[in-house]
Amino acid sequence: MLRSLLSTLVFALLAALLAVAGYAYWAGTRSLDPGAEPYVIPPGSGVRQLAQQLMAREVIEEPYSLIAWAYAKGYTRDVKAGEYRFQSGITLEQLLRQTVEGRVVQYGLTFIEGWTFAQLRAALRAASKLRQTLTDVSDQQIMALLGASSQHFEGRFYPDTYFYTADTNDLDILRLAHRRMHERLTHEWDNRPPQTPLRSPQEALVLASIIEKETGVAEERHLISAVFHNRLTKGMRLQTDPTVIYGLGEEFDGNLTREHLRTDTPYNTYVRKGLPPTPIAMPGGDALHAALHPAETSALYFVARGDGSHEFSSTLAAHNRAVAQYQLGGKSTVNSASPEVERN
Repeated sequence: MLRSLLSTLVFALLAALLAVAGYAYWAGTRSLDPGAEPYVIPPGSGVRQLAQQLMAREVIEEPYSLIAWAYAKGYTRDVKAGEYRFQSGITLEQLLRQTVEGRVVQYGLTFIEGWTFAQLRAALRAASKLRQTLTDVSDQQIMALLGASSQHFEGRFYPDTYFYTADTNDLDILRLAHRRMHERLTHEWDNRPPQTPLRSPQEALVLASIIEKETGVAEERHLISAVFHNRLTKGMRLQTDPTVIYGLGEEFDGNLTREHLRTDTPYNTYVRKGLPPTPIAMPGGDALHAALHPAETSALYFVARGDGSHEFSSTLAAHNRAVAQYQLGGKSTVNSASPEVERN
């Protein structure tokens, strides 16, 4: 009798265990609909907190299946903190694996070639998922925080798309962009040709920023670089509008006048020889390369054709004819070396 009772109990226990295992397997492998809203696992929490969130959103009916899967897989201590989104149709097993592997939500922030640092900072402030720590910090103070207090802030950050998670702050992004610019600039400088009028990586960065702002057609970068190289070698003024505009700052209303070209600022390359003191924007990798690898040409001038491309000339007379054709509606120009006639 006792043996029969024990056999019955053992059978009942095994049946119960099999039933639980079967239910856990079904629960762990069935498709779920977690919804589009993200799930946040705080630091120090784990699978139980995740189960509570899933129950609160009625994705699962009870927490035990999730916890059982976590124990069975050895995941109970491996769940990573962070923000997650789970695809529709995911299973509990897949969901757990995603949190163990730390595949959190990533956001993209793009810095565009030719942006100023002011535009870059505006993009940082507009990134709602980025922790804002630099709201009341000045531009130069940011450089100090990056360990680069001797550098001017303009042009020192590499334009690219940067991916980040919800626990990232704005200084983290800037640190990465600053490091990438330093690495790319160093690479280009170390691989420069032996003959160049540029004396330092800083000068290469400044010229690259001008090339970036002047280029409307990518294929012309090396030609534009050549014009500036040729002018620097001959001791000619660069006479490039983007530097003048940068020097005017908030005074510029979109209309560049002859008076602007005559207004002396450290960035007015119509009245001052050589490169301006700092970059005027963020150059991309192609502009950095072009700054140190100009095309082989004797061109000293270029003028916009109106379609994004330029007409390049080796003499002032040819340049004046190009200005007449493309900017003055066919009217002739005075054969003079004044900034208005040489204007790029």
